[in-house]
Amino acid sequence: MKATLSPEWELSTEHAASSYSQPILVHRSTGRTFGPRDLVVLYPGHGPAAAAEGVRRLAKTAKLDADGAALVAQFVETSPAR
Repeated sequence: MKATLSPEWELSTEHAASSYSQPILVHRSTGRTFGPRDLVVLYPGHGPAAAAEGVRRLAKTAKLDADGAALVAQFVETSPAR
């Protein structure tokens, strides 16, 4: 399953880096992958942040169906407590 968060970012359980159906954040242009606790720069000019936090922000403006929202929730739930 995949959920497009922006033109450059998606969550996927279909990528080879995903295991046990856990979603990972994928940079669509480069193929780089990130887990919820990995630091990532979502856009040039933004500082690094935990991928789970970035996914929270991207999900606010993404047009997600129920499956996409479930992927976001699953990805964010695996991050450390704030």
